[in-house]
Amino acid sequence: MPFKASLAELQVEASCPICLEYLRDPVTTDCGHNFCGSCIHQCWEDLQDTLPCPVCLHHCPDRNLKRNMQLGHMTGIVKQLLARRSKRKLREEKALCEQHSQALALFCEKDLELLCPQCKVSPGHRGHPLTPIEQAAAGHRKKLKSYIEPLQKQVEDTEKVLKMQISNLFELRRKVENRKHKLYSDFEQFKHFLGKEQSAVHIRLLTEENHVQEKIIESKNQMLDHHSTLRSLLSEITEKCLQTDLDLLTGIESIHNTYEHLQPPPAFSYELKKEVCSLPPQYFGLQKMISTFQVDLTLDPETAHHTLLISQDRKTATFQKMKPSHAYNPQAFTSYPAVLSCEGFEAGRHFWQVEVTGTGEWSLGVCKESFPRNALLSPSPNNGCWQIQFWTRTSGTEDSGNLRQIGIFLDYELGEVSFYSLSNRSYLYTFNEFFTEKLMPYFSIGPSSESLTISIVKDES
Repeated sequence: MPFKASLAELQVEASCPICLEYLRDPVTTDCGHNFCGSCIHQCWEDLQDTLPCPVCLHHCPDRNLKRNMQLGHMTGIVKQLLARRSKRKLREEKALCEQHSQALALFCEKDLELLCPQCKVSPGHRGHPLTPIEQAAAGHRKKLKSYIEPLQKQVEDTEKVLKMQISNLFELRRKVENRKHKLYSDFEQFKHFLGKEQSAVHIRLLTEENHVQEKIIESKNQMLDHHSTLRSLLSEITEKCLQTDLDLLTGIESIHNTYEHLQPPPAFSYELKKEVCSLPPQYFGLQKMISTFQVDLTLDPETAHHTLLISQDRKTATFQKMKPSHAYNPQAFTSYPAVLSCEGFEAGRHFWQVEVTGTGEWSLGVCKESFPRNALLSPSPNNGCWQIQFWTRTSGTEDSGNLRQIGIFLDYELGEVSFYSLSNRSYLYTFNEFFTEKLMPYFSIGPSSESLTISIVKDES
């Protein structure tokens, strides 16, 4: 009876409070009650602004109710359960052979069918193994139970795979969003650079145009003066030729001198300088450098100064003003807040990048493995440390004075340590040196910093 009562209660839950039939295309109101979509809209047909719930009279804001697909599926399942129960009850009540109208008492193990005594002697089941229903049911019940554990295992394995696939889907979406954001940032930087380059080219062209224009005007004025002189001399000579001999010879020397010393002004010619849009090489080479030589670094807690808190994944160092512990570690920095990576390099090319948040002074670079950890001298190339310093003024903005994304490229054989700002993909500085021993990536935070954090990150593009 408990099953019957539960089934009846489930049947009530799957029914519409308005038409009292099974829910058709169910919808759910804000107050949580469920109705047939057609029933609730018919109920509200003549209403305007006030739309009460037919069960609790709660006011519904509008007629656009959300379809409850899950409840619709559940209603279908309830219908199937009731139909199956009715068929089963009918079979149990009758339990008769449909062909011979005799009680079913045997089970054919070959054809897996219930038989009556008359079916037993029929040609279709002659020679087949037949067992009483109770015995057959016990054997098949045992066999079905043996399926349960393997099926449960398969269900668990399938759920794990499904969970992994869902996780992979979310991870894919996250990576795509990150890639889209990064590409958008790159395009914005690229557009900004192109705008500046276009303005600079326009200014250079305008300056050259003004300069050439002045030269052309000056040449034109000189040519006009020369033209005027020629016309005047031509008029004077023509008039002389018509005069008497005495008048013609009077002042003839001046005309000869003028004619013989005529010098046309040089014609001005020009050629505009060729202007081209010159993109910086990092727009083409930096991303290839990252994808080809990027390494995955971790911080070495054994080398960390006592004021640096190293994260569990060894990717982040946070400055905190802490008292030194009594335990002495000979590998740790003692004179200022710094830490090395676990990985070092004795050859090859390597790229890594860092993000910094907080306010204060910080520096990045590489140092020799033998670099003294307790030296009072400032780190410099002279004592085996090649690093550049930065100062983050604010923690909320990124501008030219607040470089928070830095890339470091080490070319051991070439003897170069180069630094790039990844915020605007610009080149910062290069150290040139002849390296002779193992180099360790170096991270340092100034003692005057305020909760500054340095994180090793990896480009996923």
